[in-house]
Amino acid sequence: MTSKSDHHERMANMTFAAVYPHYVTKVEKKGRTREELHQVISWLTGFNEQALEKHISDKITFKHFFQKARLNPNAHLITGMICGYRVEEIENPLTQQIRYLDKLVDELAKGKKMEKILRTE
Repeated sequence: MTSKSDHHERMANMTFAAVYPHYVTKVEKKGRTREELHQVISWLTGFNEQALEKHISDKITFKHFFQKARLNPNAHLITGMICGYRVEEIENPLTQQIRYLDKLVDELAKGKKMEKILRTE
């Protein structure tokens, strides 16, 4: 196994519940709300509030989280740098989906307008 595939596997096996509190902290420190975070997650994944809470309480991995998601058809419009990578150039589909979510959380925390984050403009 190469270090690149190790990286992808590590990301796939992380639980959404382990990362979620960091998302909340990041956006709330910048004056955004948990509700806005949930709106962004829902836009990307199609999960409603109840499904999102269940995935958190069940401690599902990112692999299963995105397997259950209905990825927004406009997700491909999420571009830019995250963690030193251009999200549109990430070849592993699951890693790209995780980084899409990271990018949306970053945009929310940076104060971007919701219409721009949700790619409706």
